[in-house]
Amino acid sequence: SSRTIALLSQLEKINLDSVAGESDHARYVTSKILHLVQSQEKTRKEMTSKGSTGIEVILSTLEVKFFNFCGYGFIAVLHFIIMKCGGRRASVLVTKGGTQILLQLLLTASKDSPPNEELMVLLHTLLAKIGPKDKKIGVKARINGALNISLNLVKHNLQNHRLVLPCLQVLRVYSTNSVNAVSLGKNGVVELMFKIIGPFSKRNTSLMKVALDTLAALLKSKTNARRAVDRGYVQVLLTIYVDWHRHDSRHRYMLIRKGVLQCIKSVTNIKLGRKAFIDANGMKILYNTSQECLAVRTLDPLVNTSSLIMRKCFPKNRLPLPTIKSAFHFQLPVIPASGPVAQLYNLPPDVDDVVDESDDNDDVETESEIETEIDDDKDQHFKNDDIETDINKLKPRQELGRPIEELKMYEQFFSELSENFQEWDLVSKEPKPLVPDANLSGPIVVPTASVE
Repeated sequence: SSRTIALLSQLEKINLDSVAGESDHARYVTSKILHLVQSQEKTRKEMTSKGSTGIEVILSTLEVKFFNFCGYGFIAVLHFIIMKCGGRRASVLVTKGGTQILLQLLLTASKDSPPNEELMVLLHTLLAKIGPKDKKIGVKARINGALNISLNLVKHNLQNHRLVLPCLQVLRVYSTNSVNAVSLGKNGVVELMFKIIGPFSKRNTSLMKVALDTLAALLKSKTNARRAVDRGYVQVLLTIYVDWHRHDSRHRYMLIRKGVLQCIKSVTNIKLGRKAFIDANGMKILYNTSQECLAVRTLDPLVNTSSLIMRKCFPKNRLPLPTIKSAFHFQLPVIPASGPVAQLYNLPPDVDDVVDESDDNDDVETESEIETEIDDDKDQHFKNDDIETDINKLKPRQELGRPIEELKMYEQFFSELSENFQEWDLVSKEPKPLVPDANLSGPIVVPTASVE
């Protein structure tokens, strides 16, 4: 009944037929659909309305054939619909299997030499938009072999910010999967991120923000965090943070400063990262910058994140503190001549008495295997054996604070708890008979009709 439905019907027929010259017809239909989608709001609603098969027809066309002839046009149609219609349309595209098809198209397009830049921008923008809607996009990208395509594009096009930005957005989505983060780290993505981020500059701040978010997600992996520490990147992050803090006097780039702090927070999750942070004078740097941010309420996120980092990295001691680190000295009443307590009191003042037993010295291969198992277990609903299910064990035991003999002195104040009260019969002037109840521990009174 409309021009759009007629064009989609023609496209379905083209998908089923194999006729010479069909590529020209497909190109013509594609151009008409793209024109209608770009110019008319009504067409976009028809394509994405409930019960419409518009997106399904386009995806099936991209999956079956005509990629070389009209694939760019159809990807442009999907891109325009998603960017104009919002997140709900992205969810529709995911439920129709669009993620798998777009990843396959990305793999096919990457084989061209050189790849089509405009097509790569559209594909990565679409994947970055629908990625948060698809929880399995990281696994799908790894299975399809599309994981390193975006990374290679960034490596070879560092100065092409128009292409690098959507690629970094896709890498940020991939990095939420721990196995992908380890795999990308082995291929040099951490070093690549530090080539993009840098000192204060008002140019390409959006690219800087996405790169920091990607780096923070990558550094959540202990393998990548250890690699960053070994290359001295903790000192680099602190230097970058101080530089942005000094130059951002109007506080317009608070999100970038917070992104740097998130990277520091991720890398200090391991013992080596905390040690590198202390050695780089990080405690003093974050304390001084936080003091300068206290007067501005909009900078509270920076102060909160800095406080979390400093609390995590500050040396830990047990109480009572027998060293000069404490302003108060809590002397134990009795200190044994030997044993762990005596050893703590005999420690020199500059030694922490709490041993950091973080498991950050495991082999990279072992950690990768553990992260793979954790990633697979997220898809399964398993029973937690640590949860107690015995009701009798869960009931708290009520124990008297004093013996029963001592409590008998209070009987005179609570006579209703010890006296045997009975109801009297008004006719016979005698107590009514008591009938025991099997469900109660004591007797109950059987009621009788009252006599006037």
